[in-house]
Amino acid sequence: MNNLMRELRTERGWSQADLAAQLEVSRQTVNAIETGRYDPSLPLAFKIARLFERPIEAIFEAPSA
Repeated sequence: MNNLMRELRTERGWSQADLAAQLEVSRQTVNAIETGRYDPSLPLAFKIARLFERPIEAIFEAPSA
């Protein structure tokens, strides 16, 4: 799944560890989401959207077919 997490995180000057702490997940989870190797659960996606103050659809997008 394509996403804007890395861009949103760096705009705020947060490291992956900073973001992970706020989301209560591991830094490895943040890295896996940013690189598209892991799709977050729906509750985690909502948490990410709330943290970045954007709709889920503005952060995550399904890959083009």
